[in-house]
Amino acid sequence: MTLRKIINCSAILSLMLLFGCDSGSQSDFMDTESQLPPRGHAWVIFGNDTITAEIADTPQLRERGLMFRNELSDDAGMLFIFEGEAIRSFWMENTFIPLDIAFLDRTLAIVDIRQMQPQTQVLHTSSSPAMYALEVPQGQLAARGITVGQRPRVVFGAR
Repeated sequence: MTLRKIINCSAILSLMLLFGCDSGSQSDFMDTESQLPPRGHAWVIFGNDTITAEIADTPQLRERGLMFRNELSDDAGMLFIFEGEAIRSFWMENTFIPLDIAFLDRTLAIVDIRQMQPQTQVLHTSSSPAMYALEVPQGQLAARGITVGQRPRVVFGAR
């Protein structure tokens, strides 16, 4: 063994002893999935506020949305993802929970926020083209100080 290899091995061994090398530390360091939202979800992060949103990225998931739910926690919601920007319209038929909806453009900037009452067929249409829509329990956007123009950071779960 060369002197360089001995020095490198010695340095690595010293670092392992210094920082520990139990299996828990290694798995915590190596397991990036544990640092992500659950599969099919995303974290929508506005400053210090995080909403755990279910992803609706297929026609079937977008059509069903949050229908037939009797409750939704204050830190939960649904993120609708479309293929491109367009004027978007949502309604609340078969949706039992009053909701806020934030329409976001392709850069994730909020272009419009609407409040929607349950079990209605009133169309809630974005004032500008949107590629995403975020639904949360009514009043949660205002309670968190989320307004038009803000841009969240979005972290998607494992796929």
